Amino acid sequence: MRRLVALVATALSALLILAAHPAHSALADRDPLGSAFAKAAAAHDVPRDLLAAIAYAETHLDGHAGEPSASGGYGVMHLVSNPTTHTLEKAAELTGLPVEQLRADTAANIMGGAAVLRSIGDELGLDETARKDEGRWYQAVARYGNASTPELARLYADAVYELLGLGFKAKGLRVAPREVTADRGEYAAAQDLNARAVAASPDYPNASWVPANSGNYTASSRPSSYAIDRVIIHVTQGSYAGTISWFQNPSANVSAHYVIRSSDGAITQMVREKDVAWHAGNWTYNTRSIGLEHEGWVNDASWFTDAMYRASAALTRHICDKYGIPKDRTHIIGHNQVPGATHTDPGPNWNWNTYMSYVTGGGGGTWSATVDNSGAFTASANWGTSSYSAQRYGADYRYANPVAASDPAWFRANLPSSGSYRVEVWYPSDPGYNSSAPYIVATSSGNQTVFVDQRSGGGGWRSIGTFTLSAGDRDVVGVSRWTSGVGYVVADAVRLTRL
Repeated sequence: MRRLVALVATALSALLILAAHPAHSALADRDPLGSAFAKAAAAHDVPRDLLAAIAYAETHLDGHAGEPSASGGYGVMHLVSNPTTHTLEKAAELTGLPVEQLRADTAANIMGGAAVLRSIGDELGLDETARKDEGRWYQAVARYGNASTPELARLYADAVYELLGLGFKAKGLRVAPREVTADRGEYAAAQDLNARAVAASPDYPNASWVPANSGNYTASSRPSSYAIDRVIIHVTQGSYAGTISWFQNPSANVSAHYVIRSSDGAITQMVREKDVAWHAGNWTYNTRSIGLEHEGWVNDASWFTDAMYRASAALTRHICDKYGIPKDRTHIIGHNQVPGATHTDPGPNWNWNTYMSYVTGGGGGTWSATVDNSGAFTASANWGTSSYSAQRYGADYRYANPVAASDPAWFRANLPSSGSYRVEVWYPSDPGYNSSAPYIVATSSGNQTVFVDQRSGGGGWRSIGTFTLSAGDRDVVGVSRWTSGVGYVVADAVRLTRL
């Protein structure tokens, strides 16, 4: 029976791809990407928005004209073909579509990704009822990422589920924010690499430490063995979690000292600064430099966020001060400037003027305000006060049980002008805190609600998005109690930054 089901699914996949070409519906003409996700989701009985969130986390929905990622992944669904992972070939087997089509045709690639995800769900025993619940797919998503460790698998899956909670819009596709409780299963016991309580970087206090495979760099004793006089800027051509996992893969033969995340500027160190990372493609430049990888793709400017620029620039400034490196474009260079380089990163979408102004400290003037759960903060008597968690911001934080009523706790700020603001939240995380805490942002066009899993990623600033806000002194960000998520809802602190 299983073989018969597989054959039926294969035939259906092929028929749906073929039907998408000669006889477009009016809807498909208007929204080809959305139509492709809907067809693939229906063909393989996987949640459409979850499938889209995986694609967005991997590629921002860009197939990159069939060119592979640094780890050998193809298309918007990042179907991988490398010495240790073969999801591209698995997709071909499951759908009956040729590898060449899965690489280059977006609709086929999405169909292949859906088939792979469903096959993982079947291995995990997800029945028809479970498949309707996005939260039950968490372990399948974690495996889809092909991570090298359970910790990295959790990092990958958490990024996908964060996108479901916050929502996103790209290339005409919209996924609305929603309440979803991720059932982490076996991954609940894995270390939360989003939390600030993970192993600290040995060289930079604002980074986490996840070591690269020892076969991907050269142990050394810099700067006594080699002088360090360069910082080299790279773009990963892949996702944050995927890059960290690739540097841990012994077949990669590549590494960098640091990896920086697009969404919030989180930093992971993977090679000690004293050691020689294999990142420049030039041994002399490897020995003399620190390599910084930035999550994203050279041809897609959407990855290069202000949060990433600022976090990376602070790291570069720290490195330059530590080793006496001049803060100029002679000593802070792109991978494309390395003699003999065949790479083009960071590419034309990287804003060197902005980046260097942040490195040198000349990019001042940006307004930012932090509001703790005191002062410009209001909440009803239903909100208790606790100092239980060491991950708290300040002396304490507020908490309340979820109920079918909003009863929000509000953070107030006096915004100097109307415009775009990055909104970040700080909360302590705990398995007993809310799986889908509603954050209300009072935008210039009305309130918008996004949902954050407060069971993980606590003890640091987490971006919940960029919003258009009006000038004036008012309640800007609220935390509501109205959620079907389980666990205490926590209100601790928010930070607003004008962009």
